Amino acid sequence: MRHRGDDATSQLLDALVAASRTLGSDPRLVLHGGGNTSVKTLTPDVTGEIEPLLWIKGSGHDLATIGPDGFTPLRLARLRALLPPAEVTDLELANELRCARADADAPDPSVETLVHALVPHTCVLHSHADAILALTHSPDGRGLVERLYGDRVVVVPYAQPGQELAAACQAAWQEQAHAGTEGIVVLDHGIFALGDDPAQALERHTALLAVADAHLAAAPALAEVAIEPAAPVDPVAVARLRSRLSELAGRPMVLTRSDDEQVRRFLAQPALVDATGNGLLTPDHVLWTKRVPLVGDDLDGYAAAYRAYVDDQAARRGVTVTPLDPAPRVVLHPDLGLLTAGRTAAEARAAAAIYRHTMDTIAAATRLGGYRELSADHVFDLEYWSLQQAKLRRSRPAGPLSGTVAVVTGAASGIGRAGAAALLDAGATVVGWDLSPDVATTFDGPAWLGLQVDVTDPDAVRAALATGVDAFGGLDILVVAAGIFPGAAHLDQLDPRAWRRTMAVNVDSVAQLYGAAHPLLALAPRGGRVVVIASKNVPAPGPGAAAYSASKAALTQLSRVAALEWAGDGIRVNMLHPDAVFDTGLWTPELLAARAEHYGMSVDDYKRRNMLHAEVTSADVGRLVVAMADDTFRCTTGAQVPIDGGNERVI
Repeated sequence: MRHRGDDATSQLLDALVAASRTLGSDPRLVLHGGGNTSVKTLTPDVTGEIEPLLWIKGSGHDLATIGPDGFTPLRLARLRALLPPAEVTDLELANELRCARADADAPDPSVETLVHALVPHTCVLHSHADAILALTHSPDGRGLVERLYGDRVVVVPYAQPGQELAAACQAAWQEQAHAGTEGIVVLDHGIFALGDDPAQALERHTALLAVADAHLAAAPALAEVAIEPAAPVDPVAVARLRSRLSELAGRPMVLTRSDDEQVRRFLAQPALVDATGNGLLTPDHVLWTKRVPLVGDDLDGYAAAYRAYVDDQAARRGVTVTPLDPAPRVVLHPDLGLLTAGRTAAEARAAAAIYRHTMDTIAAATRLGGYRELSADHVFDLEYWSLQQAKLRRSRPAGPLSGTVAVVTGAASGIGRAGAAALLDAGATVVGWDLSPDVATTFDGPAWLGLQVDVTDPDAVRAALATGVDAFGGLDILVVAAGIFPGAAHLDQLDPRAWRRTMAVNVDSVAQLYGAAHPLLALAPRGGRVVVIASKNVPAPGPGAAAYSASKAALTQLSRVAALEWAGDGIRVNMLHPDAVFDTGLWTPELLAARAEHYGMSVDDYKRRNMLHAEVTSADVGRLVVAMADDTFRCTTGAQVPIDGGNERVI
């Protein structure tokens, strides 16, 4: 960031970064964008004039990893001029906050900026601490907070972030604050700890949170319940739920599932499950989890109830809204466990993390006498708030395959790796299989899961499919890229063991995989897609490659049958015939040099030894994999497409 200011400003920012990371690294305090931090400075501008600035967390930055560039410098005098009695709309406020930046390149500031601006303290640290939310969700939440903290904190009723929250905090501050005030507790929202510097604000945040923790520790424990070990789950049942949920959402959704002890213990207590109907911990979570979870599997009933809730809220306000999709984002299922949905794997995992904390906090509030209902009015106001809707549109996933789930065999190297990379770039969530353990780290990020799998082991294949369904919900795209090329051998020298091994990997394993994958592909929200990496050796075999050529021909014929049998299920099966793809692990520099010398060519000329004189790369094959998986080949099945630069024998 260009506007870092003088040494004093830099030191304060560095201290704020350290305090913010401490806050953000504890998931009990901050989850997925919740919470923000700020510091006030007296900083010289470009003319040397001292300017009061508020540096606050910028939109899109994670407190756990934030650096100085993640904070936006805002002109403090302008912010305070926007406080009540000034009246501005939400959109006007967002524009005014952007205009108040002292650095045009800084990120958009937090919508809670005005709360940070109104207090006189140098530093403000805000979190959605679970323990504080447990207190405020108890039957007498406000009274309990006031009894525990006395006049150490200002207590504020929930209000929508923006000027509404700023007005509520300003009114409460004027009535309750004094020289020793340590923080602000906003009911059903969180805590703002105050200090003369980041270290003091962090110390106060810790101390205030310790009061809540101690009170919860002293509360009566819930009755012990017996929980059964997790039972095996049919992946098809999960895929079926995902398919129906995606239909309601109007787009393919990623669905992640877990059924560990925490989940089973929660589901075994009917009072806790019933309490989920009282809503979220804070309206801030609504875009991740919706207002309430689906309990069971009545998706149609959930959708009808959601539409009725939206209609009722809109009618009471006399407004017209465009309803969001009525699909749940959280499902509590007695047999399947906790399932969470999102447009991407990252969103589904965020919803899972938030709801795990929700379950713990519901249990904690229940120990304090009950989990008080969160106002549906507050949730609706935030869910359909213009700034939230704009945020939702800005975060719309990119890529033609967003929300889809792919399995790529042979994904750790070569064409399989390139296909997986291209699918990830197109927005897909990808489960990569390979015999190499390196597959686990071939790619990084929430959209990738690498599994070490021997494709010739039917039990391992079924287990890998189930693991992928638990992680992402189903199977839309299957890319068959695993294969072996045995050493060259003429027929009179053919080793029967090499022949059998080649057939086992290149054909037999795929026949078994097709049988296991078909029920999942048939439930793909927009139709299953299979892309088979065959070979130029199918239409144009070469001497010395009997096992490889025969296996790839058999694989092609097997896949043509799959195309015939599966078309009625909306599954399309198409084949690629690559040739002379030299940027894979099979082709070492020494082997390339030897083959080029054999033909009396340079290595570059040898790579382009085709009719178009084009070098065919694994990335080229990966792009064609995506084309066959997206809508480009929507009306095509059973096709065999060469990608070889043009070969007279093939043509």
